[in-house]
Amino acid sequence: MSPDAPSTRAVDVPDGAGEVLDQGALVLRWAPTGQAPVLFAHPTVPVRAGRPPHAGVPVCWPWFGGGPSGDATPSHGWARSATWAFVGEDVDSRETTLRYRLTSQDASGPRWPHPYRLDLVARLGAHLEVALTTTNTGPEPVTFEEALHAYLAVGDVREATLTGLDGAPFHDKVTGEDAVQAGDLVLTGETDRVYRSEAPVVLTDPVLGRRLRVETTGAADRVVWNPWSDAAAGLDDVGDQWPHLLCVEGANVLGDAVTLPPGDAHTLTYRLFVEDL
Repeated sequence: MSPDAPSTRAVDVPDGAGEVLDQGALVLRWAPTGQAPVLFAHPTVPVRAGRPPHAGVPVCWPWFGGGPSGDATPSHGWARSATWAFVGEDVDSRETTLRYRLTSQDASGPRWPHPYRLDLVARLGAHLEVALTTTNTGPEPVTFEEALHAYLAVGDVREATLTGLDGAPFHDKVTGEDAVQAGDLVLTGETDRVYRSEAPVVLTDPVLGRRLRVETTGAADRVVWNPWSDAAAGLDDVGDQWPHLLCVEGANVLGDAVTLPPGDAHTLTYRLFVEDL
C-alpha cells in the first residue's frame, strides 16, 4: 500500500466481497459473488489520504454541495474526508458488518459548530446496506443536509435507463429550473438533479446485463448525477471514465434538510440489490 493511501478493510464472504476505507467510512468497492463491480472507482487513479474520491458511497454531511448558502467549504461537508473511528466488525456465514463513528471532537468547522455523533453501519454480502445515523448531542436543535452519494458502475450511462421517478418533481442544478419527471430517465448530457421522491428506483444496464435496485428509508430525496465529458475532464479520478458511472443517491437536501431536537437521532439507510436482466 502506498504511504499516502488511507487504511482499508477488506470484506470477503461467500455471497460477496468489498472494501471499506476508514477515511470517510467509505464503502469503496462491493459486488455480489459472480457480478462485475457494482460501485464505480477509477481503474488506475488511486485513492489518496485526505482527498475524498469520486467513487464508492461517500457520506455528504452536514451540508450538500455548497450548502444552503452555496459557498460552504469543503464541498459536501467534512464527513467524507475525516478519518472515522472503527468501532467493530461482525461476520457471519453470509455477510460482514462494519461499524464506524465520527463525533464533533473528531471533526468540526465554523460553518456548523454543533455537537454531534455520526454512526455508520455497512453490511456487505449478497446486497449492500449503508445506514448513517446522526445524533444531536448538544443542547439546541440542529439542522443539516445529508446524502449517501452512491457512484453506481454502469457499462455505458448513455445506454442505461432509470425507472421509478415518473411524476416526481425535481430541481435541475445544471439549468437552475424546477420540473416534473415524465416517464423513465435516459441521460443525454450533464445531469445533476434533486428529485423529491422516496420511491425505489431501478437502473437498467443492458451493457452489463443487469438491474441495480435502490431502496432507502429516511430519505426524502433522490439525487441523480453524471458530469458528462466536459465537467469530467476536470476530475482526475473520473476523466474519460465518466460513461461508466451514474450516481443515484439517497438524500435529505434543500427543502428537505433534517432538523433534530436535542438528544434525538435520525437514520438514513441506503440499500442496493443486483438483479440479472
